Amino acid sequence: MLLQILQVVLNIVWWIIVIQAILSWLIQFNVINTHSDFVRSVWNALHRMTEPLYRPIRRILPDFGALDLSPLVVLLILYILQTIVIPRIGFMVAGAGA
Repeated sequence: MLLQILQVVLNIVWWIIVIQAILSWLIQFNVINTHSDFVRSVWNALHRMTEPLYRPIRRILPDFGALDLSPLVVLLILYILQTIVIPRIGFMVAGAGA
């Protein structure tokens, strides 16, 4: 049950990062702008949710200028957790309970 909740949380985090990336592209290409209160509040909320995830990655990655690869690295980590780590933990827990 706990592993299922963790899977759901990781899936939500994945979608938050994807939405933030799309929103950043839309802002960057002036499709939408941050002069709108709604856009600015959504952007700030997404930034506050994701910045703690990106900060440690940014300290490790070299500076690529305007190109920020930290969301990609976090998505890769989430993928590894969801497809390899959590299923193996579930397998070990199920095997120990048998």
